[in-house]
Amino acid sequence: MLAKSWAACYRLSLLDEAPNSALGRMRRWSVILLLLLAGGGLAYFVGPWLRLSPGAPAASRGAVAIPVIVTDVRRADVPIFLTGLGIVQALNSVLVKSRVDGQIMKIHFSEGQDVHAGDVLVEIDPRPYQAALNQAQANKLKDQALLENARLDLNRSTRLAVSGTVSSQQLDTARALVKQLEASVESGQAMIDNAQANLDYSRIRSPLDGRAGTRLIDAGNMVKATDTGGIVIINQLDPIYVTFPLPSDSLLAIRAAKEQGDVKVTAQDSSGKVLAVGKLAVIDNQINPNTATINFKAVFDNATHVLWPGQFVNVRVEVDTRRDVVAVPITVVQQGPSGPFAFVVGPDRIVQKRMIKVAVMNKTTAVIDFGLAPGERVVTDGQYRIQAGSLVDLVRDPTETPSQKSAEGF
Repeated sequence: MLAKSWAACYRLSLLDEAPNSALGRMRRWSVILLLLLAGGGLAYFVGPWLRLSPGAPAASRGAVAIPVIVTDVRRADVPIFLTGLGIVQALNSVLVKSRVDGQIMKIHFSEGQDVHAGDVLVEIDPRPYQAALNQAQANKLKDQALLENARLDLNRSTRLAVSGTVSSQQLDTARALVKQLEASVESGQAMIDNAQANLDYSRIRSPLDGRAGTRLIDAGNMVKATDTGGIVIINQLDPIYVTFPLPSDSLLAIRAAKEQGDVKVTAQDSSGKVLAVGKLAVIDNQINPNTATINFKAVFDNATHVLWPGQFVNVRVEVDTRRDVVAVPITVVQQGPSGPFAFVVGPDRIVQKRMIKVAVMNKTTAVIDFGLAPGERVVTDGQYRIQAGSLVDLVRDPTETPSQKSAEGF
């Protein structure tokens, strides 16, 4: 209509002007310029409306597909974990010390060597203790000889007492002497046992299976039973403990899980790599009032010695498992003014913005109460480039599916 009005005005202007006048030519060029400007403005305002006419999606008319990473919504069993920072502790740790005085003659272990219970670690000069043993044995032999003679005298006195040749007092004295010498023999045996023990202590043996640390004293030094220092520390490495604190609020959940059976505990390094899997062994008998935490202790088989005393590890305690729930990677969940949402990709590769309700969320996995259904495709990466109605190019998520992942860090 606007173009027709301008054309009518143009024809009237031509009738009013002489065909060859300069003024007429100028007016004609002015009218032509106005018509061109009017046509351009009409195309600018009407063109987008024509392109977005009903029945033609915006993303389907020449739009460029945006690459995003997607994954399928699945049902899975999602373990629920509590996490903490633990320190590895030897199951048993022994400071080997001498129980007798003397000079160290030989050291039979190497630093860092695996030793077994009963292995000789150190020899102390045994000669004084061997001499004491010999003396105790000789004293016992002397007392035994005296005892045998006293028993013979007692027998003779007993026979003579019947005929009245020996008085009752002499008979009682003979009996007392026998008992006295019997006690001397027993005392001599005790001295032999003590001397034998001291001689045995001169050969210091490992009290357990474990690994020897660095030597605390060298051969040739004098040691005493009263020394506060030791010779070497032996740590038992297999099995091994990990001690870790958790908030006191976790106590009820862990006790409930322990009543159902063994509580699974996983030790990880700082990168998340699983080092060992064990079970909860000890729940401390009190809560630390200063930190509002309670200490736990888990035991691990450690045949390969992947855990080492003093090592810090991340600990995951499995307290529950959500069975057959809708689970997605944590990166699917986005936060908006109205709450959490996810980008769902339809069969036509058009993105929908879907409000969702998250039941449990952790470092890797989100359990969805409603808003997503198994089999739907959701965006896990690239959300910052898209919005509702965007056309996307699908790239499969190279990471594990939710059913293969474990929920970490609750």
